[in-house]
Amino acid sequence: MAKRYSEIPDRLRRFMEAQPLFFVATAAPDGRINLSPKGLDTLRILGPKRVGWLNLTGSGNETAAHLRQDPRMTLMFCAFQGDPMILRIYGRARLVQPSDPQWAEKRALFRPLPGARQIVDLRVELVQTSCGMGVPLMEFKGQRDALVRWARKKGEKGIRAYWKENNRFSLDGRPTGIDTEIAD
Repeated sequence: MAKRYSEIPDRLRRFMEAQPLFFVATAAPDGRINLSPKGLDTLRILGPKRVGWLNLTGSGNETAAHLRQDPRMTLMFCAFQGDPMILRIYGRARLVQPSDPQWAEKRALFRPLPGARQIVDLRVELVQTSCGMGVPLMEFKGQRDALVRWARKKGEKGIRAYWKENNRFSLDGRPTGIDTEIAD
């Protein structure tokens, strides 16, 4: 049976922190909806009504483009082990970019990972659990290290060049705002 909460209860916080994978969904007023899997210890519960996650460099930057137009975001967690459950966090998010005054303070909440391009600060509006009985049982074998190795190999200058080439616009041609982070 689905349950709703206005903030993250402690038992759900522990569940979230134990998950090696979560999903992020955003959408602009029109165009494509984005749904992305996230891992690599990039999530932090900042309080009962706040969640932060470190957005690493990837092939696209849809989340940033969407949040510039519409701050709505949903995070989803699934129990792939133990008792079945799906947990969704609904809220409004804002991006903290490396050029923002709060960057250093917020970045310190996460372990050093190369290729960090934004921090998403989500204000929780609704927390909902549902049964999850259709989610398969799966064994977690570990995080992939390919993204971290790729970013280390590129280096800071290479990452910024990659942002310029691949992360400035969404699939629908919307600006991501990352251009302000790229020094020519």
